[in-house]
Amino acid sequence: MSANDFGKVAVLLGGRSAEREVSLKSGAMVLGALRARGIDAHPFDPQQRDLAALIAEKFDRVFIALHGRYGEDGTIQGALELLGIPYTGSGVLASALAMDKWRTKLVWQAAGIPTPRYELLAKESDLNAVVARLSLPLMVKPANEGSSIGMSKVSAASDLDEAYALAANYDRVVIAEQFIDGIELTAAVLGGEALPLIRLETPRAFYDYEAKYLANDTRYIIPCGLAADAERALQAQVLAAFDALGCRGWGRVDLMLDRAGKPHFIEVNTSPGMTDHSLVPMAARHAGLAYEDLAARILELAHVG
Repeated sequence: MSANDFGKVAVLLGGRSAEREVSLKSGAMVLGALRARGIDAHPFDPQQRDLAALIAEKFDRVFIALHGRYGEDGTIQGALELLGIPYTGSGVLASALAMDKWRTKLVWQAAGIPTPRYELLAKESDLNAVVARLSLPLMVKPANEGSSIGMSKVSAASDLDEAYALAANYDRVVIAEQFIDGIELTAAVLGGEALPLIRLETPRAFYDYEAKYLANDTRYIIPCGLAADAERALQAQVLAAFDALGCRGWGRVDLMLDRAGKPHFIEVNTSPGMTDHSLVPMAARHAGLAYEDLAARILELAHVG
C-alpha cells in the first residue's frame, strides 16, 4: 500500500492502564515511524479525548499502541468495531482471551498447547497446600496485567502470602504458576508468520518490568541458539498457540523451554511494546524489516471484525 492508501490514521497511545507510560513511548515511536513513511498519522490518547472524535475528525484507520486494560483486552476493539474503523491487531474475543492469562490457559489446555501447571489463588487458599502441589519456585501473577506488573517469583513458602497480596492489588484473579527452569524465548508473529525467536537472559530473578524497559544488563540473543529445524518446529507451535486464541495481524508469544527441551507456553501479547527496548521490532530487524516498515506492515493488516 502507498502512504495515501492508509488515509488519516490515529495512533492510540497512553490510555488509563497501569502500562500507560510504556504505551506513550510505544505510541510516540510508532507515530514517528508512520510519519517517516509519509503516512498522515496523528496521536490520540483515549484517556484525554472522547472516542467520538475519531468519527468527527474523519480517521480512516487506527494503530492501537495501547497496552493493558482498556487497550489490549477487547474494550477498545469493540468500540472501534461499533464505529466501523479498521484497527490493528486481534479482534474483541482474541484480545480479551489473551489478556486473561487464566482463560488463555483454559483454551490452550483444551487445544493441547503445553502450558505450565497452575492454580488460582484466593484469600482463603491454603498456600502451603498450593506449594506442595506445584512445588517451588512459583510465579505469582495477576491474570489481567502485562509488562510483568504485579508479578513475583516465589522461592520460599513464607513469601507466597506477600506475593499474592501484591498481585491482588492489580486483579481479583491471581495465578500461582509452576516455574519452568530453562530457556526463556519470545516469538513475534506478523501476518501469519513467526519471526526469528529471541532468547532472553537477565541477572534478575525473572524478566520483570525493570528488565524489560529500564535495565541495560538484559541480554537479547538472536539468533536464539537453537538448531534451525528445532526453531522451525517451535515457530509452528507458536503459530498454533496464537491461532488457538483466534489472534490475528500481529502479536508476541512468550514461552519457556525446560531442561528437556519441551516448550511451555506462557502468554500472548496482542498489542506488544514498540519501544526502543521492545522485542517485536528486534525480531523484525533481524528478519530484515526496518522499524518504519514494520509499523507500516502492522497498519496494513488492520481491519474491522
